[in-house]
Amino acid sequence: MKAVLIGAVVALVVGLLGTPAFIKFLVRKGYGQFIRDDGPTSHHTKRGTPTMGGAIIIGATFAAYAMAHLLTLTPPTWSGMLVLFLMGGLGLVGFLDDFLKISKQRSLGLRSGQKLAGQALVAVLFAVLALQFPNRNFRTPASTHISFVRDTRLDLAFAGTIAGLILFIIWANIMISGASNGVNLTDGLDGLATGASTMVFASYVLIGIWEFNQSCQRVASTKCYEVRDPHDLAVVAACVMGACFGFLWWNASPAKIFMGDTGSLALGGGIAGLAITTRTELLMVVLGGLFVAITLSVIIQVASYKTTGKRVFRMAPLQHHFELLGWAEVTIVIRFWIIAGLFVALALGLFYAEWVVGGQ
Repeated sequence: MKAVLIGAVVALVVGLLGTPAFIKFLVRKGYGQFIRDDGPTSHHTKRGTPTMGGAIIIGATFAAYAMAHLLTLTPPTWSGMLVLFLMGGLGLVGFLDDFLKISKQRSLGLRSGQKLAGQALVAVLFAVLALQFPNRNFRTPASTHISFVRDTRLDLAFAGTIAGLILFIIWANIMISGASNGVNLTDGLDGLATGASTMVFASYVLIGIWEFNQSCQRVASTKCYEVRDPHDLAVVAACVMGACFGFLWWNASPAKIFMGDTGSLALGGGIAGLAITTRTELLMVVLGGLFVAITLSVIIQVASYKTTGKRVFRMAPLQHHFELLGWAEVTIVIRFWIIAGLFVALALGLFYAEWVVGGQ
């Protein structure tokens, strides 16, 4: 527990104190957000607000994770390092996208193909490595079994080792791409994605601690969890949660800085990485219910317009629909935070209820 608390506190302090210094640096460089003209007109006042703030979230997370292990004299684990690799790799893709937007003063950075290729490369490396590094109990950071709150009987390796690896890579790519792009689509209003992400990472702190206390390496029970490094995954989640809290102080309305794709892709990657390594893959859909709903609004809008020529929403993603209905930005953010919190509460309830009834 000491490492979890240290990670959360250090990340919070670094995020809280490091963000204003980073804002000054970005202002000196003239790295401001470019605002689309076809979006809500109220957003035009945000033109020039510093972006790429996700770099602070990533930096605070990495620093806090290192400090937590240094002060507790414990080595990092492969599970924790792989989740941080996924966050950092996707954050780098987002940084390239943000930098192109800023340098060329346009709303589009990397082409969609380039962005997806970068995400896929990082996801493939993560998926391949996550099936390596077995511990003394032969548990690897990830499993080829599809999981909900623990591994189910559905094993992607049913067709053989190589086929199972390929299927797992595809499955991991779907999860990582969905989570990272879901957070990216949600990041349209001040503090919305940051606050919702904080709740999801807080839930993974609880899940990691619970799995550690009920680990098959600690207790002999049919309810135990076969997760390789649950305690260290709780540390990672605590670090990201603290970093998001610190950043939210400056990202809340009126935002002094935006996280940009640097932050949204990294946070989505962190959520997907934790889902895969804690064996809660399908539970992620409930935990990130707000991100799922906002992503679905875009899919529905595009599908409807291409097939019927009509729009279901005034504008997608969903938060902009309510803006055009006349809702104040702060009102939308707070209400969406409430929805995000309800999804997280539901997911944690499902997680605990499964343990109560006896596991598999």
